Amino acid sequence: MRRLQEAKWVHEIDLPVKVVTGSGALAKLPEVLEVLGSYRTLALLTGPTVGPVVGKRVESSLSSYGFEVHTHTITASDAEAVSEAESFVREVGAQLVVAVGGGKVIDVAKYVAHQLGLRFVSVPTAVSHDGIASPAISLKDVNGYPVSKFAKPPLAVVADTDVIAQAPHRLLASGFGDIIGKITSVRDAILAKKIKGEYVGDYSLALARMSAAMVAGHAEAIAKHEPEGVSALVEAAISCGVAMAIAGSSRPCSGSEHNFSHALDLVYPDKKSLHGEQVGVGTIMMAYLHGLNWRRVQRLLQTVGAPTNCEELGIPPEAIIRALLVAHRVRNRYTILGEGGLSETAAWRLARVTQVIP
Repeated sequence: MRRLQEAKWVHEIDLPVKVVTGSGALAKLPEVLEVLGSYRTLALLTGPTVGPVVGKRVESSLSSYGFEVHTHTITASDAEAVSEAESFVREVGAQLVVAVGGGKVIDVAKYVAHQLGLRFVSVPTAVSHDGIASPAISLKDVNGYPVSKFAKPPLAVVADTDVIAQAPHRLLASGFGDIIGKITSVRDAILAKKIKGEYVGDYSLALARMSAAMVAGHAEAIAKHEPEGVSALVEAAISCGVAMAIAGSSRPCSGSEHNFSHALDLVYPDKKSLHGEQVGVGTIMMAYLHGLNWRRVQRLLQTVGAPTNCEELGIPPEAIIRALLVAHRVRNRYTILGEGGLSETAAWRLARVTQVIP
């Protein structure tokens, strides 16, 4: 007992209070907000595509329950968009932020709520990455460079699989790519523990590993937008968010494959590829370095229609190599890339052996 009292190590975990998923889940949103607390004035942040459809539907539904709803449209996830959204939320005196949209909307809402000391509710209309329930945030700074932040996870998540199933297939395939990346991110975390003594809880790693297994086992159903597949994708993304919340960092879900993706953002800013698409391709290569079955990763990505090489990403081979050469420096996080990274010869060999550069 005395040992427990003398212990100075405290691990605080913030998790969503309520998670509602499934067909027709959107109709439950007003009830969810009712039980969360005395939040009556809401800032509804949404996107230009989903806003006129799903956003309006949510606004009407919440207004009918007596909530005061103020709607703002998010068009980007850069510093200007964040500043505009922050000013809007402050001006309307919002007590709670509700994000209805995809990754950009949710990331901006998450950060704005964090900056203003508010909580937010995540209502994803697509699962293009694993951030719908996580404390992790991906934004762009004033110079257009990608930056990663960490805040609190959403107070609640309401994910309607009917709505998400109607999202463009590319977004679902991208989400699959991001989540399949946990195959290598978990290995990187274990490696960092062995080499650097870095602590990452086994429970968070198990959740991340399970998330990858879930989507891998439902690849064909995800490819067809079948209810079972969409549900698996949503639940896996939520599990990833919980894993990060438990770990207190993105470590269980972000390793060398994410470093490669972030490096691509830096060396080839004009790219049109999505984050999850890049992570999927990165996972193929990092699985090879880890001695894992990289061909299986490649086949799974092909099953859902996600890119597996530079041509499908729309990125020139030289940019792939430049990204591989700097990926180890993108974050202060030990991975299979080591502290010195890859030589140019090794990078070309890796990309060609794994068919990322055909």
